[in-house]
Amino acid sequence: MSQFPSLNVLDVELEPCSESPKTGFFRDGCCNTGPHDGGSHTVCAQMTEAFLAFSKSQGNDLSTPRPEFEFPGLKPGDRWCLCAGRWQEALEAGVAPRVFLRSTHRAALAIVSLKDLAEHSADD
Repeated sequence: MSQFPSLNVLDVELEPCSESPKTGFFRDGCCNTGPHDGGSHTVCAQMTEAFLAFSKSQGNDLSTPRPEFEFPGLKPGDRWCLCAGRWQEALEAGVAPRVFLRSTHRAALAIVSLKDLAEHSADD
């Protein structure tokens, strides 16, 4: 599936992000990426009302179910592999959701800083 090594931002094996709802560019539950993932769906984040509203305002409605794409719609508390650029935009807008470093692919570091991710870490 993934064309890039499945390592997280801590340089160890990437851990799953979410099985329910099933996330990831490859819908494998992990934030894996590859050459066809133009959006870099690499940041494992926990959805919040503020972020979902922000994403919708930016033209990406993640709350509304889209059965034709087997997309259940997200609600606060769900984990999802976000596009790294959208997470960065949310950070700049003050609505970045918390992230799971062990489940965030290291490819995200081409777009977002480890420092910013770590400051929003939800990891134990």
